[in-house]
Order: sequence, then C-alpha cells, then structure tokens
Amino acid sequence: MSSKDSGDPIMIETQSFTAFAGFRRLASGPLADVALAIRKASRAAGNEPIIIFDDASGRSIDLDLRGTEQEIVTRLPPLTPNSEIMEDEPRASEPRGRGRPKLGVVAREVTLLPRHWEWLASQPGGASVALRKLVEQARRTGGDHDRRRAARDAAYHFMSVMAGNLPGFEEASRALFADDRRRFGELIAAWPGDVRNHIVKLASGDRADPPGA
Repeated sequence: MSSKDSGDPIMIETQSFTAFAGFRRLASGPLADVALAIRKASRAAGNEPIIIFDDASGRSIDLDLRGTEQEIVTRLPPLTPNSEIMEDEPRASEPRGRGRPKLGVVAREVTLLPRHWEWLASQPGGASVALRKLVEQARRTGGDHDRRRAARDAAYHFMSVMAGNLPGFEEASRALFADDRRRFGELIAAWPGDVRNHIVKLASGDRADPPGA
C-alpha cells in the first residue's frame, strides 16, 4: 500500500532558483524553468551579466546554456535535497527487510559509549526508537534557530554578490547578523528594488514569490 493509499502525507518542497540580469530579477522557480527563461532572454539582456542563484543557499551557480532546450535541461546538475521529506514507506529501490517497520528508515552505523547503549536499551521500543525520538525532539527545539541561520546566511551570500559594491553594504551586513531588522531595512532601502526585495525574501526564509510577482 502506498502512502497515498494509506492517507499518510509526503511533503516535498521544490528547490527554487533565481536569475538576475544586472540588478533586474529575470526569473524565479525550478532550475529548468529558470535556465530556459535565461536562454530566451539572453539576447534582450544585452551586455548585462546574468547570474543564477540557489535560493536555499544564496550562492551563485554556473550552467551551460548552449544547444537546444532539451540539451540544456539534460545537462542541468542534479538537485541537492534541501527540504524535509516525510515518508511512511521505503523507496521501491530499497526493499524492506524482514521485520523492518514501514518507516522509510535507513541503516547507519552509530558509535556511542557503553553507558549510552545501556540507556538506549532500557528505553521503550529499544535503541532505534529512542534515537529517533531524540532526533525529532532536537529538530523541534533547534529547528527554528537552524532555519533562521540558514535564511540569514542565504541573504548574506546573495547580497555579497549583488550588493557588495552598493552604499551601506558593510553596515547592512552587520545589521543582518545582529538581527536588527529595522536598521537593516533602513540601510538597504535605497538599493535596487529587485535586489532589495530578494534579499528580504531570503532573509525571511520565504522561498515563494508573493502573488503577482
């Protein structure tokens, strides 16, 4: 029975990319869509440099946009998962072993001290269940902090490339890392609109474009 049949959700977030032609946002969305949009707009862009950014990290990436659309899509690099995937079934390529629960679990080696193993063995459900509970608890308590840090780093990587020579960059960087949102907003207010808006979107951890964007 599939997760769909059993009513258990599978949550997959599409990895997003954004291309800029100079200070103008050219396209945002899945990598294939952005790559093809760049190909179509490259002649109109003139001499403006076109830079593609991974919205998850804020870092620029290089693509080979020569050839036909099919050739461009075929050459695209494989995406690195950066989103939580919830599964209750093992993948088809990973047959479930005898006695293995239907949780999509993966076997890995874990090295612990003897007293750690003793404690885990004494927990209801055994070591594996206890470890999963500990990991989930740590993700819940530290998840918000980790997401804020990742969003801040993505915004900084992007603004370093696109706004590194703009007035107030150093002060804005300090305000970003100090989480001084009011000061940060004041310092980037005069920057080009598309650049400023994308920085704010990355800093807030918002991967989706607002309606009408």
